[in-house]
Amino acid sequence: MAENVTIARPYADAAFGLARGAGALASWLGFLNRLAVVTANAEIQACISDPDLPADQLAGLLLDVAGELTDEQRNFVRVLVNNERLRVLPEIRNLFGILKNEHEGVLEARVASAFPLDDATLASLKSDLETRFKARIDAIVTVDPELIGGVRIAIGDEVIDASVRGKLASMAAVLKNQELSNAT
Repeated sequence: MAENVTIARPYADAAFGLARGAGALASWLGFLNRLAVVTANAEIQACISDPDLPADQLAGLLLDVAGELTDEQRNFVRVLVNNERLRVLPEIRNLFGILKNEHEGVLEARVASAFPLDDATLASLKSDLETRFKARIDAIVTVDPELIGGVRIAIGDEVIDASVRGKLASMAAVLKNQELSNAT
């Protein structure tokens, strides 16, 4: 949701500033990932939604189950609880990851493949993408049998559709346009 991203952005920016200043970007990303997993738990969700649970008790509960944290991370949890922003934690984590990747010169590639990719194929694909985009690539691979064959890659706003399904859709569009042209 766009509204959640708007709400989450200042928190992600603040977390990124703290993490970058401490030279702890990876640690903070791990912390945000853990916290997102903790707050997704059904029992924790019930506590978050309980209007009778005081903020300091909710923060204490989260701090107890979130693992070892720095003082800044503990304060960040308290701020999220006090401002009732735990619901946008997934967006905070995602925005933080984007900021971290931009800072490190890494692009995230979402690769959908019709079949599982072996290590050699994935390495070759990443190498080709790194050459094309002149950046390090962090590939997140999913299997989508509906593609029939090939891959579909999304990097930012750019999509490279090298799937059989995509090629069939392109062919169908060309044939439809020719059919319309011939009918007139």
